[in-house]
Amino acid sequence: MMAAASLLGTVGISGWQWIVGHRSEVWSRFLEHVELTVIAVVVGFLISFPLAVWAHRNRRAYAPITWVAGLLYTIPSLALFVILIPITGLTVLTAEIGLVSYTLLILIRNVVAGLSAVPEDVKEAARGMGYTDGELLWHVELPLALPAIIAGVRIATVSTIGLVTVAALIGKGGLGQFILEGLQIFFKAEILLGTVLSVAFALAADGVLLLAERALTPWARGRTIRVRQIEPPRKAGVPAV
Repeated sequence: MMAAASLLGTVGISGWQWIVGHRSEVWSRFLEHVELTVIAVVVGFLISFPLAVWAHRNRRAYAPITWVAGLLYTIPSLALFVILIPITGLTVLTAEIGLVSYTLLILIRNVVAGLSAVPEDVKEAARGMGYTDGELLWHVELPLALPAIIAGVRIATVSTIGLVTVAALIGKGGLGQFILEGLQIFFKAEILLGTVLSVAFALAADGVLLLAERALTPWARGRTIRVRQIEPPRKAGVPAV
């Protein structure tokens, strides 16, 4: 952040005057950037979660699901926009189709990894208590898988914030519009403004999600301590290992 502040300090008086004079536009494009990011991550998660649960329950489905998601992930964003424009035009839908596509592989893999990491003896104990598959998922597997799932959401969110700037090429890029317009007219203040605010937004979003993860999974931080507390006492005369 200090480096970002020092970069903005190089724009000069005229650059700062331009920024102050366009503060309403800055706010509007920032909100657009937030909106595009939130929609992409939420829709991506709503698509990824049921697919990931299905892949976890049916291992044969994992390979084809991740293959399709990986194929979408490997398509360059600019090329994907070019393919979509004749169909959906220069619209928010075009931007969101591309942005959502790039979240799928990250989210599916992390959800499956989190669910797969739940100890088998814990699941067997839950089944012995009469839990159905749905109750097992929502009350046992999902809470224990939350750290991995939220980690995936963090990665998807930060990468989406960066990809939104590319959507400026179709007029739906939020803060990326400043970067694109600045490059077109060689205006340093506008380029730095879009860059610094995009980076700051990514860092802030990652920090908020990290705090959310810690609030929702307090047991993850104290797991080692609690394990040590339940160790049986050492017998007299038996040396410590």
